[in-house]
Amino acid sequence: MSRRGTRAGAPATTLTHTDMDFREPFERMAAELEDVGLKLSDPAVITDQNQFRDLGRRHAELQEAIDLWREYQQAETDRDEAAALLQDTDDAEMREFLELEHAEAVATVDRLHGRLMRQLLPKDPMEAKNAVVEIRAGTGGDEAALFAGDLFGMYSGFAERCGWKLEVVGENEGEMGGYKEISFVLDGANAFGTMKHEIGVHRVQRVPKTESQGRLHTSAASVVVLREAEDVDIEIDPGDLKIESFRAGGPGGQHMQKNDTAIRVLHKPSGVAVVSSNQRSQHQNREQALRLLRSRLLEMEIERQQQEEATARRQQVKSGDRSEKIRTYNWPQDRVTDHRIGLTVHNIPAIMSGEIDAIIEALRENEDAERLSELVGD
Repeated sequence: MSRRGTRAGAPATTLTHTDMDFREPFERMAAELEDVGLKLSDPAVITDQNQFRDLGRRHAELQEAIDLWREYQQAETDRDEAAALLQDTDDAEMREFLELEHAEAVATVDRLHGRLMRQLLPKDPMEAKNAVVEIRAGTGGDEAALFAGDLFGMYSGFAERCGWKLEVVGENEGEMGGYKEISFVLDGANAFGTMKHEIGVHRVQRVPKTESQGRLHTSAASVVVLREAEDVDIEIDPGDLKIESFRAGGPGGQHMQKNDTAIRVLHKPSGVAVVSSNQRSQHQNREQALRLLRSRLLEMEIERQQQEEATARRQQVKSGDRSEKIRTYNWPQDRVTDHRIGLTVHNIPAIMSGEIDAIIEALRENEDAERLSELVGD
């Protein structure tokens, strides 16, 4: 994907090196990194899959922070050495060279300082969880279903770039292709924390394959991203569930065996119902449906808590309202615009193949800048 883009309206947060003392926290992180490394070699931890997974994720987070901290320290050393050499020479040609070296070192220190500050922002443990993604065709009929299929392809490519595992939970194909609805799990490091910025309505502007007169159409699809809940997150009373098996309609062929074993689970207290039809047995579909149900109930509980704690809302990117249009994909102009931060990038074919790293990173930087502004303001 082209890295060229324009951006307007993003908050600018300028922080000096005296805004906060961050050396001590990184020294503590280094000590924790060593401790976590020792625990990961403990046979008792290795046999506990959940503990080993959680410690592995924490080790990766700490290692990234400490590598950045060491890079920053080296940049400081380079800056100070260049400054000292500048004071000790009168040679004009050497001074010109050292001034350039010093300026580059100062710029590196400033850049790394901002990244270090972001490492100190409070971490939400929920962001490390897997992500349950649901894409639904919106306005636009068959073209909306085709666009939902394009979005699924985009996220599939992005998941591959991230090294995540993608597992489809359920799908309802469109008559002309694509999906009226598709849900899937992204299993990988920080999947939810990365994908949460995709929540909202995605709009496409293009001439549909179904359009015989070449007219430009606007269609939409909505994306919902949930944290995948684990058994320890949400307890479900089996007596609260109504589980039904049924034969779902579908395109036939290779899908028919899966459709014959579809499962619908209703959580009676909340009224939440989920369907899984993509596995080969009733048992597998039942497990997938319960997996999706736990994630939806967890999301409902988190939203309830966030409503009670209004300050938590300020830590989220301004896309929390899922009815809000967040992004437009304009095929004739070969551009994608994210309306939340005024970012425009080009090369739609690359974007739809999964090269959305620059968009995701810009959204994360914007969120971090807002949170840092609050942190320094406090």
